[in-house]
Amino acid sequence: MADSPISPVCSRFHRAIELIGSRWTGAILQTLLQGKCRYASIKAAVPDITDRMLSERLRSLESEGLVAREVVPDTPVRVEYQLTKKGRELQDALREISSWAERWIPAEIPNQIAPARRTGRAERPRKIRPV
Repeated sequence: MADSPISPVCSRFHRAIELIGSRWTGAILQTLLQGKCRYASIKAAVPDITDRMLSERLRSLESEGLVAREVVPDTPVRVEYQLTKKGRELQDALREISSWAERWIPAEIPNQIAPARRTGRAERPRKIRPV
């Protein structure tokens, strides 16, 4: 029996997956689905993200039209982020990914001993320091 031909991946699908699949992007989007947020609130909600990476991801999401940045002329000036209509339309897809993760991705246990890679000994997970 001959192999059936495999269709190439749709370029739109590929671009969408690359966009929302970048590290921390999904977590930022999940956070913003809860409503308008300030930078510090997003940073607090997304574990281990650095200031540099959060700024970069927010700029990228803004340039893609998924996030709107609003400067509130107050004292002190506040900057708030919220999803655009285009960004909010990802809600169903993110909900499906979340449901899949609940079924298939094991929950992380803090301070869990990780099996050793080469030595045969158990090792504790390393803490990642912000850059």
